[in-house]
Amino acid sequence: MLIRSLLILLALVVSGTAGAQNLEKLTVRLDFVPWGAHAPFHLAMQKGWFKEAGLDVDMQDGSGSVTTIQLIGANNFDVGHASLAPFIIARSKGLSIRAIANFVRKNDIGVMVSKDSGIKSPKDLVGKQLIFTAGSFESPFIDTFLAAGGVNRSQLELLNVDASSKAGAYMAGRADGVITQVPWLLVMAAQRRPSNAILFADYGLTFPSFGLIANEETIKKKPGALKKFASVIAGAWTYIYAGGQDEAAKAMVAQRPQAKIDAANIRQQIDALRPFFETPNSKSLPVGVMSRADWDAAFKTLSGANLIPAGTDPSQYYTNELLDTATISRIGSRAK
Repeated sequence: MLIRSLLILLALVVSGTAGAQNLEKLTVRLDFVPWGAHAPFHLAMQKGWFKEAGLDVDMQDGSGSVTTIQLIGANNFDVGHASLAPFIIARSKGLSIRAIANFVRKNDIGVMVSKDSGIKSPKDLVGKQLIFTAGSFESPFIDTFLAAGGVNRSQLELLNVDASSKAGAYMAGRADGVITQVPWLLVMAAQRRPSNAILFADYGLTFPSFGLIANEETIKKKPGALKKFASVIAGAWTYIYAGGQDEAAKAMVAQRPQAKIDAANIRQQIDALRPFFETPNSKSLPVGVMSRADWDAAFKTLSGANLIPAGTDPSQYYTNELLDTATISRIGSRAK
């Protein structure tokens, strides 16, 4: 009897080891430290959806979208989660990378100001101090935004602050406003400095925000794994917005116990992101799937601001081929 039990145990160990060896490994670089946009990654890990898809996913926090884009361009990671506007600029300069999914499909960059400041438009920023981060995702678009509002940067003061210190500097009142991703900081600042936002999108800056990118070489070598990963994340977002918001926030807390994550704050960031998930062109498309009309509009905006060459073909920058709508629907439908 003892021998039989040992043989069964050995078989289970061997089976588990073989199963682990059959998982395809993917390395993932996120855009920043944990925040609401990372909810589907941690939810998928918590629910075992990556393993279910045959993937062994290793995720690493980021230090900004631009850095993530550069690392993917250097082929240091298989997949990156980043803002897609600076990705487009980087690709136009020769970086061999492509967008494989777009979740936040409306531009979420804006200027945040105190609710009691009386600032409602770019013209109201004249003579004010604004915090920004040089070299970050917002930097290339500042002049275009100001010009659309009839202002130029010489009429105000831009204070360059490291990305990790931006939120704290704004909430401490070191400037009149901050240029940032609105859903992220609007929630974080709600208690200490209740704020309003002036969205870049309302001044003609139309382009996609957060999505997934991969090196062209990785796309050729690991198309199956990338498709599984992108589809699981898109499915997880679908699940979240079908009623899984609280579960996703709790999953982040469970997955990142050392990060001191506030589940209520993450839930609020998830809710704040929701209005940016759809554009008029993408309303009927599954989460993650990209609209050619949106990309055409983005390229018109970026070329008009002289950030990419005129006449650039958007189809060379993104693909929907690495999204499986059946997987997205199957995972999304699991929400109660």
